[in-house]
Amino acid sequence: MRFWHIFMAFPAVAVATGVFYASGASADTRQLAEALRLREVIEVMREEGVGYGGDLEAELFPGRGGTAWRATVDSIYDAEQMQTRFIDRFSAEIAQSPRLPAMIEFFGADQGRQIVELELSARRAMLDETVDADSRVMLEEMMADNAPRLELIDRFVQANDLVETNVVGALNSNLAFYRGMIDGSAFDFEMSEGEMLAAVWSQEDAVREETSEWLYAYLSLAYRPLSDTVLEDYIAFSESPAGRELNRALFASFDDLFVSISHELGRAAARYIRGQDL
Repeated sequence: MRFWHIFMAFPAVAVATGVFYASGASADTRQLAEALRLREVIEVMREEGVGYGGDLEAELFPGRGGTAWRATVDSIYDAEQMQTRFIDRFSAEIAQSPRLPAMIEFFGADQGRQIVELELSARRAMLDETVDADSRVMLEEMMADNAPRLELIDRFVQANDLVETNVVGALNSNLAFYRGMIDGSAFDFEMSEGEMLAAVWSQEDAVREETSEWLYAYLSLAYRPLSDTVLEDYIAFSESPAGRELNRALFASFDDLFVSISHELGRAAARYIRGQDL
């Protein structure tokens, strides 16, 4: 079973503006969150998650969820709750950083705003299955042509450790989903922690392959309008102490968010697997 989410270092989705202000985040943290357009990033991720709920139904209890399951998934992927949980953790991770001004300076400048807009637009576009498929075909063509842009994209991926960190986050979410199903008594048999870990780790190769393909297709699409010079600047920022610290804070915050969501999804799915919410 596949239960993973992919999220980026500098992610590309939307809640009421007040969520960031109500969370107790510092003014600088709010400024950075707004420059990164994190509310919009999370909204796109919410849309991805709602679609993912349909995949879960098809795989685990086909035809038995219906409107009740869709309502359950929609409530779990509640935009305001997602935003609040994320920004609280992000603020705790980043608020006292002496490198916060450098982060704001990079993403608040014209070049940084262009990058964020391209990341966000591409992520929204890839919600469409046709765009997703076309971006993968484009990636295959770039690989066949040994396109020079791929070398820059690979450097960006390596600078932010995107494949490995996404794989770890996905496996953590998958484990949380299993724990949720067990907590919800989805099965008539016991499943030990060791058995859950073994089941999750058995997915590692598949998760890594899908993560890598999606990331490179997404980045190729998102950064296609960027000049090599701008992408080089982005790589340099990613390799800087400020870039590395921001990357760590974002991944820690998204991991916390999606582990919680995955556990809730597992518990909710257990009810349908048992046939209680038909």
